[in-house]
Amino acid sequence: MPVLDLVVPTPDGDCAASLHLPDHGGGPWPAVIFYPDAGGVRDTMQAMADRLARSGYAVLLPDVYHRTPGWVPFDVDTVFSDPDERARLAGMVRSVTADMSRTDVDAFLEFLSARTEVAGDAVGTTGYCMGGRASMIVAAHRPDRIAAAASIHGGGLADDEDPDSPHRTTGAIRATVYVAGATDDGSFDGAARDRLVAALTEGGVRHTVETYPAAHGFAVPDNATYDEAAAQRHWAALTALYAEALPRR
Repeated sequence: MPVLDLVVPTPDGDCAASLHLPDHGGGPWPAVIFYPDAGGVRDTMQAMADRLARSGYAVLLPDVYHRTPGWVPFDVDTVFSDPDERARLAGMVRSVTADMSRTDVDAFLEFLSARTEVAGDAVGTTGYCMGGRASMIVAAHRPDRIAAAASIHGGGLADDEDPDSPHRTTGAIRATVYVAGATDDGSFDGAARDRLVAALTEGGVRHTVETYPAAHGFAVPDNATYDEAAAQRHWAALTALYAEALPRR
């Protein structure tokens, strides 16, 4: 699988990223921006980006923590049992604001437009956990470019107490949206699901919002809550979403 290690210039400094390409040649390909979960870029996220690329996409995996140079990757096996590491994780998550996601996606889109591996202007996004929230935020920010947006066990999607909650800006979205929640997920419970569905419907957004019989983190293999059946279901959903909204040549 061809993987290019790259640097994306942003207004807040350089962002390390990798561009994952199909191994069968025949590009250029539609691009997808792949937002990692709270654990950040690591081997599991790289492997997931590879898998998506094999479906026929140029997949950009950025370091969403690039404003914290030298940050140490998290060990997902122990981060929640180690109080210090759990506190560090929470601090890192809080450090990435909605405005930062908007600033970064402008830079990512400009960068992708200049890459010969990328076809067309329409771009997809997908994200996991905090990345699922980012995927929805940037879809509203750049409706001119983002044609498909997925959130997989994303948290904070419809929080009435949060002025930056994605459900507040659904009217700006022009992408087709796919959201996969989980039955065991306090960050996106039934009430939040209903608020998001109502907002997407009111905004005229073409959408699918599903609740999987699984726990938060079900799609990411190094999570303790990984669920193989749920993970395969989400891959099938992503394939269908992008096949419709980001058709390949």
